Amino acid sequence: MTNFKIDPAAIAFDIDGVVADTMTLFLDIARGEYNIDRIRLEDINCYQLEECLDLDAGIIDSIINRIMDGDYTVPLKPIAGAPDVLSRLGRQNGSILFVTARPYLHPIDDWVKSVLTIDPVSIEVVATGSFDAKVDVLVDRDITYFVEDRLETCFPIQAAGLVPVLFKQPWNREHHPFMEVSNWKELEALIAFK
Repeated sequence: MTNFKIDPAAIAFDIDGVVADTMTLFLDIARGEYNIDRIRLEDINCYQLEECLDLDAGIIDSIINRIMDGDYTVPLKPIAGAPDVLSRLGRQNGSILFVTARPYLHPIDDWVKSVLTIDPVSIEVVATGSFDAKVDVLVDRDITYFVEDRLETCFPIQAAGLVPVLFKQPWNREHHPFMEVSNWKELEALIAFK
């Protein structure tokens, strides 16, 4: 697989957990707003936070809602390397597609456009409102590869004949059959840049 390269026009990306360091933001809000400092990123070993964190479900929901609404004062940071690789990809390809399961576009669309150093008109963010709806968007846009951090989402992507690329996170450490990258440097090495 050393000669394997992904066509830049055939790849799209999830945002939370792939581009945006959303779980660190979750921990920052928990620490700053709720004085919860006993949780580390490694403790988030499942996607459903109430299943792996010893926190009140109301607090979890409140923090997640604040993240979705953009109602936080600590910054949402990109995952290391993401802005550089994505900006390079966008400049080469002329456009870049992000597909998120968030229920609505704002504020994540503004955030993505603020962290990439390419013309915002070349960035398209689609908010599907559900994990399962991502497949239809990818198929409609002739995307072959999709970078995702939620392991469960990779199965319907593969079933649709597409290739999921799992972005390694503490919450997706179960056995799986998918191509996997640990960071953006590894992902960059898979893309056929000119």
